[in-house]
Amino acid sequence: MAENVKIIAQNRKARHDYFIEETYETGIVLKGTEVKSIRGGRINLKDGYAKVENSEVFLYNVHVSPYEQGNIFNTDPMRVRKLLLHKREIRKLIGYVQQKGYSLIPLKAYLKNGKVKIELAVARGKAQYDKRETIAKRDADRRIQKELRERQKQ
Repeated sequence: MAENVKIIAQNRKARHDYFIEETYETGIVLKGTEVKSIRGGRINLKDGYAKVENSEVFLYNVHVSPYEQGNIFNTDPMRVRKLLLHKREIRKLIGYVQQKGYSLIPLKAYLKNGKVKIELAVARGKAQYDKRETIAKRDADRRIQKELRERQKQ
């Protein structure tokens, strides 16, 4: 059975600012016209993060723009949204988050078989020198690939 996946939004800055340890696919509790707005690509994950509270996971700072035709049914764009995970996954996340330096960061929002899903990552923050090192490595890889292409042409 082929899965129908359509990526709606990605948090590209997350891979730059964090080392990604593990990822989880989560459902998200939405109200009213939020689903229509998300289907239209009007979600921003850039400053988003998740917290575990009372054995539940909540998503903060994710902006879902109000739906244009939603009028009175629209909700607060910055409201806290609950993420849906299995109990064993939540226990595992609690173990990670209690360790110093680990955060829960949303990487992307996508539609999977008609349902809105969030890819949640357990991430460890990068220091400034780690970011520079990553950029230098990427540039070196690009130069190597360019040289290889040039040599193949000859």
